Amino acid sequence: MSNKPDSKQLLELKARAHHLNPVVMIGQQGLTESVIKETDAALTAHELIKVRVLDDDRAERIAMCEALCAATDAQLVQHIGKLLVLWRENPEEA
Repeated sequence: MSNKPDSKQLLELKARAHHLNPVVMIGQQGLTESVIKETDAALTAHELIKVRVLDDDRAERIAMCEALCAATDAQLVQHIGKLLVLWRENPEEA
């Protein structure tokens, strides 16, 4: 289970995420089982990832983000426009 990062960790995670490219896309189909699986695999491999949401509705993007975080036990680090930065601590590396 992920620990919630404190403000110092959050700043470090944002800095680490700055140069990352999105590795998961949430397209017209919305939050599907395959998107959740892909996000889970990416978090396991990288701990910190960017997700691009192609939906123009901000409220819908926030809802998808919350559902994705809940489904993958991830923490939202940052939400800028259509980009989400998610983090989940890798227990093997901790």
